[in-house]
Order: sequence, then structure tokens, then C-alpha cells
Amino acid sequence: MNLKEITTALDQLDLSKYELIKKEEIADIHSAGLLLKHKKSGARVVVLSNDDENKVFSIGFKTPPFNDTGLQHIMEHSTLCGSRKYPVKDPFVELCKGSLNTFLNAMTYPDKTVYPVASCNLADFKNITDVYMDAVFYPNIYQREQIFKQEGWHYELDSIDSPLKYNGVVFNEMKGVYSSPDDVLSRDTFVSLFPDTAYRFESGGEPSHIPELSYEDFLAYHKKWYHPANSYIYLYGDFDVQERLDYLDNEYLKNFDANDVQIDADIAMQRPFDILKEETHYYAVTEDEPLENNTYLSYNKVVGTALDKKLYLAMQILDYVLVMAPGAKLKQALIDKGIGTDIYSSLESSVLQPVYSIVAKNAEESQKKAFVDTIEEVLRDIAKNGIDKRMALAGMNYYEFKFREADYGAYPKGLMYYLTMMDSWLYDENEPFIHVQALDTFAQLRKELDEGLFEELIQKYLLDNSHGSLIALVPKRGLEEEKAAEEAKRLETYKNSLSKEELEAIVADTAALKAYQDEPSPQEELERIPMLKLSDIEREPAKLYIDKKSIADVDVIHHNLFTNQIAYLMLAFDCKKVPDELLPYVGLLSSVLGLMDTHKHTYPELTNEININSGGIATDAAIYTDSKDFSKYTVMYEVKGKVLYEKLPFVLEMMHEIIYETKFEDEKRLREIIARIKSRMESNMTGSGHTVAMLSAMAQFSPSSYYSDILRGYQYYEFIEKADRDFDSMKEMLAENLKRTAALIFTKENLTVSFTAEDDGLELLQKPMTEFVAKLAQLQEKDAVRTFRPVKEKTAYTSSSQVQYVARCGNYRKAGYEYTGALKVLKIIFSYDYLWLNVRVKGGAYGCMSGFYRNGDTYMVSYRDPNLAETNTIFEQAAEYVRRFDVSERDMVKFIIGTIGGMDTPMNPASKGVRSFGAYICHTEYAQLKKEREEVLNATKESIRALAPLIETAVSQDYLCVVGNNAKIRENEQMFEKIEPLYL
Repeated sequence: MNLKEITTALDQLDLSKYELIKKEEIADIHSAGLLLKHKKSGARVVVLSNDDENKVFSIGFKTPPFNDTGLQHIMEHSTLCGSRKYPVKDPFVELCKGSLNTFLNAMTYPDKTVYPVASCNLADFKNITDVYMDAVFYPNIYQREQIFKQEGWHYELDSIDSPLKYNGVVFNEMKGVYSSPDDVLSRDTFVSLFPDTAYRFESGGEPSHIPELSYEDFLAYHKKWYHPANSYIYLYGDFDVQERLDYLDNEYLKNFDANDVQIDADIAMQRPFDILKEETHYYAVTEDEPLENNTYLSYNKVVGTALDKKLYLAMQILDYVLVMAPGAKLKQALIDKGIGTDIYSSLESSVLQPVYSIVAKNAEESQKKAFVDTIEEVLRDIAKNGIDKRMALAGMNYYEFKFREADYGAYPKGLMYYLTMMDSWLYDENEPFIHVQALDTFAQLRKELDEGLFEELIQKYLLDNSHGSLIALVPKRGLEEEKAAEEAKRLETYKNSLSKEELEAIVADTAALKAYQDEPSPQEELERIPMLKLSDIEREPAKLYIDKKSIADVDVIHHNLFTNQIAYLMLAFDCKKVPDELLPYVGLLSSVLGLMDTHKHTYPELTNEININSGGIATDAAIYTDSKDFSKYTVMYEVKGKVLYEKLPFVLEMMHEIIYETKFEDEKRLREIIARIKSRMESNMTGSGHTVAMLSAMAQFSPSSYYSDILRGYQYYEFIEKADRDFDSMKEMLAENLKRTAALIFTKENLTVSFTAEDDGLELLQKPMTEFVAKLAQLQEKDAVRTFRPVKEKTAYTSSSQVQYVARCGNYRKAGYEYTGALKVLKIIFSYDYLWLNVRVKGGAYGCMSGFYRNGDTYMVSYRDPNLAETNTIFEQAAEYVRRFDVSERDMVKFIIGTIGGMDTPMNPASKGVRSFGAYICHTEYAQLKKEREEVLNATKESIRALAPLIETAVSQDYLCVVGNNAKIRENEQMFEKIEPLYL
């Protein structure tokens, strides 16, 4: 249906149960929009009707916090632990097991909590919508206090003589959050800027305050705030709108009356400050981490309101010009003055009063004045002499291209539209659509660029605006130990205040909670969760789009798909001639190419040209494992661009310039890039310790993981750290090796092209690609010999984190076992049954993951885990669980459907092209994919039990790596052969 037909169809609706507030044709996102209010309950409802098969439902509530106990966050977790219709203990997990959902989660924000789901299957969409609606309005929290204790917090005491502990999923999750200085800084920023509003409180919960929340207050909050009169309901996609509106009314909304509650949910406006506020805070580092050049400086301003649609986009573009763009003037000025090595910014626009922050990482507290002076000096200069208009145009095109393309990766675009709409709808119930109608605003910004708009914004919101703060976040040794000691003392004092009878009661409560967690939900409760039938599942795998062509004797793999005149072009260069000692430079190239001067452009000019004329150029390294011979793997360097068909000559010209004319000898710029990489990697390792642990363990036995580790993992970090530390002595070698590496990669012999577009796009590629190939270098060089040698060393990396990331890995093919699609089903079983129950539910970890690859590589890993040895034991017992695996036929079908749901994630044309090219390079045939899908669909309890030897083999190989708390690791040092600081 075209948009006019969709809009006309809405005119036929019976809206007698609703008040129609607004109806709009939203051409920018090809949707017809309705804003409604349910007459009886007061629920706010938005409908976006369109032809998108990936349907989205969400219900959200305005939930401003009034303390730091994390009540809102704990409520988000707890509502999905059983309800009136669906009393099973964890319907969320049951849906993950047995649904074709394309998104299923819930999120807590500083002032709202949202519960979004998505599915392409209409029956599935209706099923999961009903589970969520029942969960938020009729949760089992009133009947089962164990839910609050499990998801929020509880005292844990195994015996009277044992130490008293806190445990709980949210409690441990937030310990992980507060182990990240970036997250600590964000929290301190909001406290500094909003001392008189709800934003001064932590909706996620501060670990030290979470145990202050009582069960009674928890229930009272739900009763008041989780009412339709405080709700924001969203329906998006291609469905029968009348049927969905009738369903909401008949099943839920008519049971509530808006007059039953009095909710004053308005977010207060913070009164502006008279002068910039200055504060100093601290974050924890270990004895091994430096205090020098390790301070964060943050300059923060409150910028208007989220209801200003022009400012909403203009600030994104201004941020691009000031900080985000390569060579941005403000960022460069701070770096040139030696105020931090990594300058970044954030624009928090999902609150009533958006916050813009400029952060210098790896600075000194003594540089505070110079930091502010430099920022304001640059801002005054731009306000007076004018913004870089070409860079501003590049920023506008960058954001407009993203908006038009609507490619949000794994996130359905309907979900992202909802979150964008909430940025206005939450603060003005009559204005949900203003931020998804963006094209006119982009046009207005282009018009006002020459009229001084951005200069005015700088003057008004950044220079003349005193509502701001300057924060120094300073490293402090022993801070984590101080917090741990305070917690231990608090627990010890409380324990000592209790009588024997009271202690016995806590021991009994601990045992009762564990018994509750151990006891499976009755089969009749499980069967209340709606599920599809196997007959609802498509038996054919998604199609591969592989049409091998040749242009100028170079293989071009054409993925013939409708792309709306956008070409997705990837030049994939085999790195077979790059020796092992130069492979770290392949990783470094991806941070250098396009971000250094060329012989034709400075790197800011280069970025401007690319972003004004295309959707961007990016480069990266990738590793492909052969599907026919698992001992073979290919390291490839990929240069990717997306562009309108008519701009194909431009994008190829820019790619040629980047790969052949980059000035690697620019020492100043190279030093800046390496310092920034080190800074970003250290920040990422803090919150993604599971990735470090998994890849480090697998790199000991898996060649593909070993080289992946060199390109992007901990070995790469070691290379970057040394390059940063010894830059002055290494700079000539670094530049020379980058040149040498590029010369070994970028040749005609190494090139294979991936091209996603229709036939007319391929026709337009012929001439510019022929010209590009003619200019490619020729190089007579032997293929490098790979020198991977397996090692085995149980390793722990220590940090100031309050939680652990535990990885146990191995390879089942080494014992002669073959890959089967049933392993995909086992991954779902582990993720939502064995590991979920033991590592998350009972252990209190925030997450757990597993994976089984075609080449035999296997991992199990925990995320934000309070435990270490206990989790490793759970991994060791996994094979025995598989050996004894026994579920009902219905549950087996559920696991299969959940597996297929993960395999059938909707793909846009670009993703289909990437998948098809990967299949081509890896020699993965469609018949193999079909066989594996059949193995999934035909999986039985017996075929799962048959996997026990594979798991036993992988686990028994005993590859262990842990990233986590220094004290916790030292307590278990007998488990490791090597213990080293995470940060060098």
C-alpha cells in the first residue's frame, strides 16, 4: 500500500473507545500516525501504520526516581517474572526460548521505563504483546516476594557462621556499571546539573543505596505508577489497526479508570545556575594503574529542552563540528595543548533538559582552568568568525543520510522511532511526532547555516549559558577496597545486631530463595505461555545473493537487491602476503586510513568531502574461516562505502586516495590516533571484559581467534600500549610498517569486490571500477607463512572492577566431532536454561553467553558476575547437564522456535549483501545452510544429549580466562598460571 492508501484506511476505524487527538501523514518514515487517548483508562496511544513487516509494540511509563535505590530498574526486571495470565517464573525467558521475536527487552532511563517487543510473525507479535501487557499491569510481585529478592537485592547467609552478603541481579549489574569511570562521570554530571530535580537520583540504583529499598515501597510504587493513566503505548507496522486497538481496550485498558490514581509525573525544570559549578569526584584504580594523566575533565551545559525540534538536530550537527568530526576545531585545540589524549563528547537528548558534555580523558586535575579557557576561547572564535560551513554541511548530510537509510543494525527501525518519539512525547503528550519528521528540519538548518544559526547557538547555549558544571574525575587508589570494606563493615555491624533467631531466619530465607530458584515452574504454568507451532516456521534458509561477475579481471560478487538507489560497495583485500609480525598494523590501518592527511586533502577536508557526497567510507579487518576446510582462514582488509548510484565514481576515487595517498609519516597525527585508540580500548575493556576474556582464552588454541586477538583483542591492545608508551623511539618504524603493510595489501591480485545494488547500479559501476582497477598496484611477493603455535596458560587480568567476567573455552573438533545445527539449539538451551538459571538467577550475574562455531571453537562466559570459582564450576558441569537433558516435547519445540528466531533476524539489503559475501568467501553453500536448518528443526532431546561428548571435550581442555576484581582473583589465585593487570 502507498502512504495515501494507508492514511485513508485509518479513516475507517471505529475509535469510539478512544479520543482522537491527532492524525498525521508522516512521509519521512512512510507512516500514517494516530495519537489517541483511551477514554476510560487515560492511556496514551500512538499508532504508526505502514508496510513494515517487522512489527513493534511497546508500553512505557514515566518513572522519575526519588531516591538512589534503583526502584525503577528493579521494577523493570521484576515485572517480567510472572503475571496473572502467565504465572511461570520467567515468562521473558520462555519467550526468548520459543518466540520468533526480532526484539524483546525492557530498558530503564533516567525518567522512563519502556517495554518494547518486535516480530515479523503476526501471531508471535500478538502473543508477546499480551505477555508484556499482562506483565506490567498484573505482575506476580504481589504474590512472590522472592522476585524482588532475586532481581533486586537480598541478604545472603548460608549458615550462622558464614559472612553476611548482599546479592541480586540489579545489585550486581550496577556494581559493574559503577566500575566504569565513564559511567561514574555520567552519573556525577547529572547530579551536578540537576540538584533540585529527579535527575539527581540514579534510576538504575547506586549499589550502596539499593539495600535501602523495602519490599513494601517497591509494591506501593508499582500500584501507583504502573497504571494506564501514566502509560505510553506504541503500535508500529503492518497489522490490522482496528483489531489491535480493540484488543488493548477489551483485554486491559477497560479494566482501569483514570480517576483511580492521582499521578503528578511532570518532570520539574531545574532552575539555571548563576555561575558554572565546579566539582571534584573520584574513581577507583588499582595499584598498577597510573595516577598521572589519568583524570577525566568534563565541561557540561544544559541545552534548552527536548521539545525544541530544531535545536534537537542542530545540537547533533554542532557536536559533529566541534568534537565528533576528524579534525574538529575544539577537539584539536585541546589535543594540541596537551589537555588529554582522548577528547570526546556526549549529547544526552532523552531527558527533558538535554545535556551536552565535552570530555578530556587522560588529563590532569591541574589543567581544569586551561581546559575551560581553551573550550571557551575556541567557542568565542567560532561565534565571532563563523563556523566551518563545509564541515557543518558534512555533518548535516551524515545525519540526514542515517535518518533516510534507517539502518539501525540489530535494532528494528520501528523501535528506534519509538525511542525518538519518547524524547518529546514524554514531556508533551500532544507532541509525539516532532522528531520523526526531520527532513523539513534538515532543510531549514541548511537554509539557516548561512544566516548565523550555529554561531547563535554557540553564543546562547554554550557561552552565555551559566547552567553548567565542570567536573574533574580523579583516579584514587584503594577506593574500590574502601567501598568493599565499607560494605563488609556495614554487613558485619548489621549481622552483629541480630539475635540468633534473626540470623537463623536469614539462613532460612536464603535457603528458601535458592529452593524457589531451583524449583521449575509447573508444566501447566509453562503451557500458558503462547507459542507457535513448527508448522509456522519456514523450512528454507534465507536466500543467498551471489552472482559472480568480473570487471577488469577482478571478481565482483553482485548481490542483486533493491536498495532504493543506494550502492553498498566493499573492496575486500586478502592479507595473505602480510607476515605475522605486521598483522597488528592491519588493525592499526583501520584507525588510520581516512583519518590522516593525504597528498590531496587534509584529513578534515577528506572527511567533509566524503560525508557531503556519500553515506560514508569505513575500513576494517575481518577473518573468514573456510566452511569446507576449517584449518583454513582468511584475513581480509575491507574498505566499505555507501553512496547513491550516481556517486560511484566519487566513492572509488576517495577509496583510491585513502589507500594509496595517506601520509603515514605525519608523526603528530599518528601519535594522536594511537593515544586515542589506547584510551578507547581501555574504556571498552572495562565494560566488555567478557569479550577480552573469551577471545584471550580462545586465542590460545584457535588460529582464527589468535589472529582476531592480534587485530582487535588484547594482543592488539598490548601492541597499541607499547606504541603509545614508546612512540618517540618507534615513530619512524610505525610509519614505515604502515606503508609496508598497505603495500602488501592493496594490490589487484588481492582484491575481491562485494557490490549490493540492482542491475542498473552494477551497470554504473563498470566504468569507474575499471578505472580504479587500472590504477591498482602490482606486487610480486610470496604469501606469508602463518606462525601460530598453541599455548595453554590459565590467565586472569585484574582491575578495579567490582565484578568478574569468566570465560571457559575449548574445541570439540580436536576430538573428531562434527558440527551440527543442534548446537544452535543447545546455545539457546544454555542461554535461557542451564547458564541462565545457574549463573544469572542463582549466581546473581547480569548475563551469561555461549557459542559453538563450525570450526569447533566453543565458549561459555559470564557478564558482570559477582562470582568466579562458582561460575567456573557451573561451566565444568555443563556436559553432565547436557547428558541428562530432558524436557517435554512442547519445551523442545519452544527451544527450536527460539533458535530459528535468532537465525531469521530481518535483514536490510546491506546486511543481506554482507551475509552473502561471507558465504562466498567461506565457501558456505546454500545446501549446507539448508542441512543445518533441518538439523535445528529436527532436533530432539536425544540429539541434544548426543552433544554431551562435544561439550565435555571442549570443557576438559581447560582453557580459562577471567577479567575482574583484583582481590577476588587473588583469593582464587590457585586457579591461574598467570595473573596480570588488565591495564598496562
